[in-house]
Amino acid sequence: MNAEPAKDKVDCQEALAEIFLLLDRECSPERDAELRRHIEECPPCLEEYGIDEHLKDLLARKCGGEHAPAELKRKLRASIRMTVEKHGGVTVERTEVTIDRSE
Repeated sequence: MNAEPAKDKVDCQEALAEIFLLLDRECSPERDAELRRHIEECPPCLEEYGIDEHLKDLLARKCGGEHAPAELKRKLRASIRMTVEKHGGVTVERTEVTIDRSE
């Protein structure tokens, strides 16, 4: 009996809609694993992930202040929620924007 590999539970549209949630570590561990598995096996999604990761890093380096303005955070949260809901069919209860300055 041949055991077939498990089918990818994530499609490209879902993965792309949730890339920033993945980058911001806002997914459950299970969802994180599913998204990463899809991205690693899908060259177009891997490329988009890399672009978005570089964009996030660039913004973190170039935004010199300690905290983003409250209005910018509000607009980013609203935009992320709308994008995820529109493209991924997922409702986001909480979205936080953080800047990692560990580098």
